[in-house]
Amino acid sequence: QVQLVESGGGLVQAGGSLRLSCEASGSISSINTISWHRQAPGKQRELVAWISSGESTAYVESVKGRFTISRDNAKNTVYLQMNSLKPEDTAVYYCRALGTFDSWGQGTQVTVSS
Repeated sequence: QVQLVESGGGLVQAGGSLRLSCEASGSISSINTISWHRQAPGKQRELVAWISSGESTAYVESVKGRFTISRDNAKNTVYLQMNSLKPEDTAVYYCRALGTFDSWGQGTQVTVSS
């Protein structure tokens, strides 16, 4: 199993930036992909970005060119750099690790004011 802890959320004005962190512990070597998801009030949780063990990345269309997912294997941490934030990016952001398991973090709130 893998445990995930997100951090880095907060309140930011539109156009600002935040960097979210997802620190993993446990069976790190068993992780195939780590992804970031978000859930806004009254909406379904959606996939935002993911990164594979081979460093392949993908993004939902609405964040392409603004968000960047990366990983630091030495720190067992995956980051989500979010630039040019918009009010519609407001949500609770979760990281997820997939391997022979499916683990989620507790989430971190991101609020973008207009």
